[in-house]
Amino acid sequence: MNAAASTTEPATDLAASIDHAAAAVEERVIAWRRDFHQHPELGNRETRTAAIVAEHLKSLGLDEVRTGVAHTGVVGLLKGKLPGKVVALRADMDALPVTEEVDVPFASKVRTIWNGEEVGVMHACGHDCHTAVLLGVATVLAGLRKRLRGTVKFIFQPAEEMPPKGEEGGAKLMIQEGALEHPAPQAIFGLHVTSRQNVGHIGYRPGPTMASSDRFSITVHGRQTHGAAPWLGVDPIVTSAQVVLGLQTVVSRGVDIAREPAVVTVGMIRGGVRENIIPDNVEMRGTIRTFDEGMRDDVHERVSTMAEAIARGSRAGCTVCIEKNYPVTVNDPALTAQMLPTLQRVAGADKVQFVPKVTGSEDFSYFQQLVPGLFFFIGVTRPDLDPSKAPANHSPRFHVDERALLLGVRALAHVACDWLEAG
Repeated sequence: MNAAASTTEPATDLAASIDHAAAAVEERVIAWRRDFHQHPELGNRETRTAAIVAEHLKSLGLDEVRTGVAHTGVVGLLKGKLPGKVVALRADMDALPVTEEVDVPFASKVRTIWNGEEVGVMHACGHDCHTAVLLGVATVLAGLRKRLRGTVKFIFQPAEEMPPKGEEGGAKLMIQEGALEHPAPQAIFGLHVTSRQNVGHIGYRPGPTMASSDRFSITVHGRQTHGAAPWLGVDPIVTSAQVVLGLQTVVSRGVDIAREPAVVTVGMIRGGVRENIIPDNVEMRGTIRTFDEGMRDDVHERVSTMAEAIARGSRAGCTVCIEKNYPVTVNDPALTAQMLPTLQRVAGADKVQFVPKVTGSEDFSYFQQLVPGLFFFIGVTRPDLDPSKAPANHSPRFHVDERALLLGVRALAHVACDWLEAG
């Protein structure tokens, strides 16, 4: 038996048919995943991936296959022969500007230009798995159309990892271009592979699950002078150092972390060109992560106030820009409770785990703002390895045990059908 397969009996004849069909398509899902992995494409550039997706959905005889949504997105519609509601399933297709260091025959050798720089390209977050899994689910459910209740909408989304500078993209643009319309789903499901769990395990959490993601830039404006005579100018480097230290107190002294965690990180600082010249300006950039929209606004205000006040105290100027990216990923509590028995049946109750909040972010959150949704996690680390020591998502050494893909197909297919059957 596959390591990711359940040892429990399916609940119905339809469930047994899903498992049989999923097992039959497993090899093809693995082949798709390897092909996408070897030919990764960055956000809003997933033309090859989208063409493969669209061609296969059309070959399945879906009722509708719409392409070019949010640049390269694909939306397929499968109408079951039995009356019922509409459920949506989503997978993201884009890769990352990361140079692969995994020694596999299908490793990516792709290089391209991203935001003006030459970069390596790699599926370092597992979106190749998500796309292959959802193609597998579409294959399984299309083969069961006569027994399928309601309608399934398959959403293959570009640019989850953010589009290039100056472009729109991702879930937000897919929604603007009608991905959740004609017909509108009453529930949406998605999954994400993770190295934080072993193969065969599923992670879930009701309520706030993944953080909002916002980026900020702070520019401290000083007055350039000779490094030997700092009193003749205003030093933006020293002021920026004080700003960085001050920002550490925004969370540690200003946020009730007993209620929700938060993160403020400065990830880049740049200023000056020579050791004996105090420059005019210093720029820093960073990220803000929160799990509550009210707390999110409060942290934004505190970051701005802290930076501006410290700069003013040093007689420097300060420009703060905070850009909201993704909202909090919030799993609908009632939907999560309803589908938990399904996940436990698919993987085995002992392998379905309540997981901690994830400070990473996901633009699946935009779909959840409009439709009750459940976003869960599939482990991809080999059973004999400690997942806490495995290279994390976004690492150039991120590695997937492909036995996890079958569990992904089964989990998405079962939650969709169980939800539809429940009416």
